[in-house]
Amino acid sequence: MKRTVEPKVLYFGTPVVLISSRNPDGSTNLAPMSSAWWLGYTAMLGMGAGSQTVKNLVERPELVLNLVAPDMVAALDRIALLTGSREMSDAKRGRGYRYEPDKFTAGGLTREPTDLAGLDGVAESPINLEGRIEAIHEIGGPDSRLCALEMKVERVRVHEDLLMSNDRYIDPLRWDPLIMKFTEYFAGGAPAYPSSLARGWQMPPMATVSRS
Repeated sequence: MKRTVEPKVLYFGTPVVLISSRNPDGSTNLAPMSSAWWLGYTAMLGMGAGSQTVKNLVERPELVLNLVAPDMVAALDRIALLTGSREMSDAKRGRGYRYEPDKFTAGGLTREPTDLAGLDGVAESPINLEGRIEAIHEIGGPDSRLCALEMKVERVRVHEDLLMSNDRYIDPLRWDPLIMKFTEYFAGGAPAYPSSLARGWQMPPMATVSRS
């Protein structure tokens, strides 16, 4: 038997990414997200239009996608409720977000130079994708405050232990991405770490519309 419901979020299992973008003062902002997918050398990123990352990318389109392995989950969770913007909504503030300009230090992560001038990647990340935003699309209507960012991947850096013999393929057995399912972290199909996002999100009862 299935029920028609209205879940708060539709995160059925997507890889976690840390986005490096350039702040107005030239420093690197680091932001976790988990609405990303790839086709060829194009990445599509779903984010809130009011985030500091999106504001940065509108003005300075260069970015790095730092893919997250399971052993990075504690560091990731330390910055899950941090924002690089001094201004935030009441809803975000109520969930426990606070302003933090240096998320590398807050998360215990190491800065790594990239080929994008002045933009730091995450050294602990096994895979770094460097590139630029080609287009930003509004999604969900003007009141949604959501957007999809189209990224052209220009450079792929992979830890050599993950590469197959010809360097053209990443070994799918060795690469085990950290996955976000709803508001929990998973690795290898098992819960990986208690999520600050889950603790901060007051999930309402699912609305039952009909039964079948």
